[in-house]
Amino acid sequence: MTIRVIGIDLGKNIFHLAGMDEDGQVITRKRLSRSQVLTFMANLPACVVGMEACCSSHWLGKKLREQGHEIRLIPAQFVRPFVKSNKNDAADAEAIAEAVQRPTMRFVPIKTEDQLDLQAVHRVRERLVARRTAVVNQVRALLLERGLAYRQGRAYLRQQIPAILEDAEPQRSPKIRWLLHLLWEEGNNLEQQIDELNQEVNSVAADDAACQRLLEIPGVGPQIATTIVASVGNGSAFRRGRDFAAWLGLVPRQHSTGGRPRLLGISKRGNSYLRKLFVHGARAVITRSKRGNHPLGRWIDELASRVHHNVLIIALANKLARISWALLNRGETYRGMATEVTVTT
Repeated sequence: MTIRVIGIDLGKNIFHLAGMDEDGQVITRKRLSRSQVLTFMANLPACVVGMEACCSSHWLGKKLREQGHEIRLIPAQFVRPFVKSNKNDAADAEAIAEAVQRPTMRFVPIKTEDQLDLQAVHRVRERLVARRTAVVNQVRALLLERGLAYRQGRAYLRQQIPAILEDAEPQRSPKIRWLLHLLWEEGNNLEQQIDELNQEVNSVAADDAACQRLLEIPGVGPQIATTIVASVGNGSAFRRGRDFAAWLGLVPRQHSTGGRPRLLGISKRGNSYLRKLFVHGARAVITRSKRGNHPLGRWIDELASRVHHNVLIIALANKLARISWALLNRGETYRGMATEVTVTT
């Protein structure tokens, strides 16, 4: 019997496959190592292959697409309802094979090498920024244990560190001075690495046409522009900007029943890193922009008179996300006066 659909449950070394015919009946199950998957799939006629969108799925998807198969990546949360009874790798593979056949299922486009590289740059940068924050907090904590309280702020502490290391007060023993010196060097190394990654992001944003269009939007800088391009490409996975904003978690959760709508707080699902950047960009527009007669500025002023400041920030982040999707998907340019905004994120 001919295999029409194959579901692959990805693993680090062992993959589970479930093949279905045109009637949806499971006709084959396989447990293969990583080296055996490509060989097995190369000997099959072209078919639909479903996988969860997770680590290594984009790499394997490109390899199988080169063999002539049709690849469909599914968000993991959409596969769970198709798992029957207890969960195991074989049941997951069968659930994936069933899920990819649904006509209303949502799929994830396979990322290009450039997108994966840019996404890796942002992930490394995010980790280094978290380490830098941890170093600053540890320095402040060690000094506080010696009765020296310094206010928050990385820039302020960097100004005070040289004097702290040179000061020979009794409450700072030679050992704690040595530890502070190690933390100071670690912080400097992290600053240098983050600056290099920032330069790489700025270089990509300067050379990419889509990023250049996004940079015209108020509150959108190289960090946001490159993250959007790395995450969604041209936005073809979404039918409209509202869907993109919902994917980012910038819309209310619903718990409606009996015809009575009930809206809760924002869902906070999807790409948390990109959502954070949009929120910071919206906050910069609201607090440090010259709105004047700008159409977006009038919208902000009108909404600010009716809602809480935090609600205003999320509403603007939602609008910026929808504008970004429109520019990417339609190839348009921003029609507003983005030059009036002095701060971007």
